[in-house]
Amino acid sequence: MTASAAYQPAPAQHTPGITAGPSCALKVSLIFLLLIILPLSGKSQQTGSGITVVSEHTIEADTLAKQKRIPSPGRAAMLSAALPGLGQAYNGAFWKIPIIYAGFGGVAYAVNFNNTEYQVFRKAYLAKVDGNPNTIDEFPLYSDAALKRAMDYYRRNLELSYIVGVALYLLNILDANVQAHLMDFDVSEDLSMRLEPQLAPLPFLAGPASHAPGFKLTFRF
Repeated sequence: MTASAAYQPAPAQHTPGITAGPSCALKVSLIFLLLIILPLSGKSQQTGSGITVVSEHTIEADTLAKQKRIPSPGRAAMLSAALPGLGQAYNGAFWKIPIIYAGFGGVAYAVNFNNTEYQVFRKAYLAKVDGNPNTIDEFPLYSDAALKRAMDYYRRNLELSYIVGVALYLLNILDANVQAHLMDFDVSEDLSMRLEPQLAPLPFLAGPASHAPGFKLTFRF
């Protein structure tokens, strides 16, 4: 009796530590894909069309930044009190600053001029009425009364110059305060006046003469 042995192929060699097959490659690809997507999703969110979704907080911040700055009337007044023209600069009215300092320059000139003339005529008047014959009279053609009138005239102008200077300083503070108030005042852009004809009814009359032609004046604020 002859025995025949069946052929059996030798088992394939398996390398330890490496998993073969398409499922392993798929798992590795998914892991790398997640590692790429997760950091990007934390930085920005995008729609399917590629348009970045803007955060609501970003929109609110941009809206607040674009709002018009409204100055404080109290702060504007204090700045002008500390330094004339500084409140106008705070309000953005830079064109008023040269006008303010031109006014103060005129006041300073008036004070200096009137004070100089007042001192000259005061000295001449005191020299004429002191009764000392050795005193040099610089205005021999002027009488005592004429010198006193000139002295009083320039003294009055000197006092008036000081008053104008104080008034200009207070006006500078008031202007900065009022302008800051008006910048918060909402005025409609629809300011118009319209004149149109109309028929006005006449009382106690009937018939064709019950109305008279006239005009209607309309103001819109």
